[in-house]
Amino acid sequence: MSHAPEESAVSPARTEGIQKFFHERLGLEVLAGLAAKKLVPIHRSTHFYFLGGMALFLFIVQIISGVLLSLYYKPSPDQAFESVQAFMTEVDFGWLIRSVHSWAANLLIGILFLHLLTAYMMRAYHRPRELTWVSGILLLLLFMAFGFSGYLLPWNQLAFFATRVGTALVGVVPVVGPDLLLLARGGENVTGDTLSRFYALHVAILPLLTLGMLGFHLFMVQQHGMSIPERDLRRYGGRQQIPTMPFVPDFLLRDAVGWYLALGLLAALAALFPWELGEKADPFGSAPEGIKPEWYFLFMFQALKQLPGHILGMEGEMLGTLFFGGVGLVVLVVPFLDRGPRSRHVLNILATAAVLFFIVMTAWGYFDKNSLRLILGASLSLGSLALTIPFTNRGTRSRSVLWLLGTLAFCLLMVGLLWELTL
Repeated sequence: MSHAPEESAVSPARTEGIQKFFHERLGLEVLAGLAAKKLVPIHRSTHFYFLGGMALFLFIVQIISGVLLSLYYKPSPDQAFESVQAFMTEVDFGWLIRSVHSWAANLLIGILFLHLLTAYMMRAYHRPRELTWVSGILLLLLFMAFGFSGYLLPWNQLAFFATRVGTALVGVVPVVGPDLLLLARGGENVTGDTLSRFYALHVAILPLLTLGMLGFHLFMVQQHGMSIPERDLRRYGGRQQIPTMPFVPDFLLRDAVGWYLALGLLAALAALFPWELGEKADPFGSAPEGIKPEWYFLFMFQALKQLPGHILGMEGEMLGTLFFGGVGLVVLVVPFLDRGPRSRHVLNILATAAVLFFIVMTAWGYFDKNSLRLILGASLSLGSLALTIPFTNRGTRSRSVLWLLGTLAFCLLMVGLLWELTL
């Protein structure tokens, strides 16, 4: 007895009808066409392109974990700490979600710093990509503002006094400083009004600005394509001669591997090193010993601590704050300062000095022991040199030396971390 073959649950005609329905209403064929046409150049620095995708992935993790946290968070001095504590202890995997949110913020800013450095090394700001660079710098500043505003939200002792110190720097800006301080704090001191303002900034204002700037940045990348280092342009005889691969699916699948690695690192950090909550803030208590901001603000904090009270008749903190503001402005307008080999040489010297200053000051502020400061500073400095490996020729002595320095940096970093964990 023969049986008729069973029909599939969804017939091809029905599937085609569903696809046609969404194509007509959403215009998906336009996106499909863009994805099919987008090509990614293949050269010695192609792997640096993955940093942008990893940053975008971590931002998505931030959104999802932040939404989950906001379902339980209560932005008031009387309930903020208790709501976070209840989320971590009473909600299933609440401690892990908060830890993921905190670690993802730090990893995101770290990857953005690397993205900035490699984009500079590749001269990704050259015409016509000036606005791509500017929007990227503004995105970095927005994410640092995310970190600063979110630091206060648990309303613990460390965050309270760190916010008091951080917002005080705004008050030393000439002319507009006092007004900016009142705007940031909502009053003379850090109070519940400050918490409300930081919460609104963190969950409403900054996300809207970031999504808009991120959309503009991605549009610029799509409009002008991915930058190619000048060395590779000369090597292949022009952009048209450089080999490429399709963005979908070739590069996208490789990008997914970067997301997977970022997720694995994030999960390991969140599970093995849970983010501590600390003690509830007491505005009348004393500041915790050894108070310091997050690592990405530590270089400024440590540098300002070393300045004397007055320099040339002016307040040291004011001059230091203006100096860092000026440095940020220079970084923002780098595309318009690079006018040739001579100006590029000056910019390279300044960029090298800035990276070394960032590393040294961060190591100085993070570790209490001089030996650990030295180990961290040396490892990060050598690691920064290793980033130039793709810009050297294969088989040359310079590339071998850079590989050796990179290996030495990794070994020093592991020694420093193991030493710190055993102390």
